[in-house]
Amino acid sequence: MQLRKVTAASAAVLALALTATACGSDDKDDAAGGGGKITIGIKIDQPGLGLKTKDGTFAGFDVDVATYVAKELGYDAKNINFVETKSADRETAIERGDVKFIAATYSITDQRMEKVDFAGPYLLAHQDVLVRADDVSIKSPEDLNDKNLCSVAGSTSAKNVKDKLAPKAELQNYGGYSECLTGLENKAVDALTTDDSILAGYAAQDINKGKFKLAGFKMTNENYGIGLKKGDADLKKKIDAALTKMVSDGSWDKAVADNFGPANYKNEPAPKIGDIVK
Repeated sequence: MQLRKVTAASAAVLALALTATACGSDDKDDAAGGGGKITIGIKIDQPGLGLKTKDGTFAGFDVDVATYVAKELGYDAKNINFVETKSADRETAIERGDVKFIAATYSITDQRMEKVDFAGPYLLAHQDVLVRADDVSIKSPEDLNDKNLCSVAGSTSAKNVKDKLAPKAELQNYGGYSECLTGLENKAVDALTTDDSILAGYAAQDINKGKFKLAGFKMTNENYGIGLKKGDADLKKKIDAALTKMVSDGSWDKAVADNFGPANYKNEPAPKIGDIVK
């Protein structure tokens, strides 16, 4: 009788262990690819780069890059789990293993490389200014003096312009880039500044086509890389190889044209792997 109780208990424990193991394998990315699942961090609110559409799908240049890389790693598009990674949470998401890698306008900096590794870069962006399409008064950063410059809460881009290039610029605080675009269209502000890739994505939206233009000032260099866990040399090598192939087979150029083309974005050529422009 006692033996039967122990046996039943052991069987129950074994069943629970097997269940836990099965659940765990579903939740974790399949390290070898080959039909498994992969979780990738992206932005979901940046048109042209990383945007969650109304039907629940994802679109943008970063999404195209991430999808291509995942395919080269052995994952089918249907097995990619895209999750939002806000700027402040990117390093933590990588360190915890919440994502396999991140492609989310993730500029490579010395400070970030202390916590995570980067593959790439896969795009060289620059801080720029977006103005109305018919505006001929802003031809240089200095022309922003005495102009109303949209400043987004939590962003330092507008402040950098005021501090370093146009000290007389009037900063107007808005909640987000969409509000800035409305203000720009209604002439409540004269310009909006952030990375040119982000500005191009907004300007390329159907509702904004023909309304705005990039000034082309190239005020900073932003090397977008793919963030991954510190010390994962094998994954970094594989992602670098995938990015190199994406450029060589023309997929990179197609992704740029598809996502930024309507904004007449004068993008830099595809950067070489490891070539960080300071």
